Amino acid sequence: MDDTQIPSEYNEIIDEQLEIYNNGRSITKVNSIPKTKDIPIENEGHWNKIPDVICVYADMINSTKLSAKNHDQSTAGAYQLFTNTIVKLFHQIDAPYIDVKGDGVFALFNKNQVYTAFASAINVKTFAENIFVPKIKDKTDLDIGCHLGIDQKTVLVRKVGLKKYDDRTDRQNEVWAGKPVNMAAKLASKSNHSELLVSDRYFSKLEDDLVLYSCGCPGGEKAYLWEEINLEDDNIFDFDKAHKLESHWCENHGAEYFQNIIELDED
Repeated sequence: MDDTQIPSEYNEIIDEQLEIYNNGRSITKVNSIPKTKDIPIENEGHWNKIPDVICVYADMINSTKLSAKNHDQSTAGAYQLFTNTIVKLFHQIDAPYIDVKGDGVFALFNKNQVYTAFASAINVKTFAENIFVPKIKDKTDLDIGCHLGIDQKTVLVRKVGLKKYDDRTDRQNEVWAGKPVNMAAKLASKSNHSELLVSDRYFSKLEDDLVLYSCGCPGGEKAYLWEEINLEDDNIFDFDKAHKLESHWCENHGAEYFQNIIELDED
């Protein structure tokens, strides 16, 4: 492009970024999700590569029914209750990375946190079913829900944007290139309220009966919790099967199960 098509100061930005692209990239493999401050931004061509990162994605269902124009109080309240609570639930369980994306929240976990990631999703699911949905229904008479997805695969990460702007760093953000965030979001969008959908490649890591079978309440007989979903004809996914879970933490044994499940990652 020349300066008759786009002003020169903007053309210079494009040319600079094109040069960075043409110079190629350097990739460093790391074994776990780095602290946000350590994700690269200084070297324009450098990325970190992290194997088998797990993404738990929580999204609000029917958020378009909320109106910032006509119902600003109830809309602001719903967004804050949903987003802020889920961020803090992920933080409490020590998710290595948390971000907000529109009306959704996602957390990233390392490959050795398979059961912690699962427990974090059930925390969100239980909050949504027991607190969020009935509270918003009571205040707005709207059926606003939550759907959840989990996927696991290798990612590339770096910061993009401006390193500094007037001593601020809010014009930079992390980019997670790869499948997990995208696939977890698509799984969430495919689920109905009170459902968790997980990819087959993540589900294959869930080997313990604590996450495969119920505790037996209310009748005392344990039941298999998961339903296999065929995705062969759905070309938005790069896997053929997902698994659906509808249950949340048991009122009698949920806290006990939570602790026992996250301890599985410590073995």
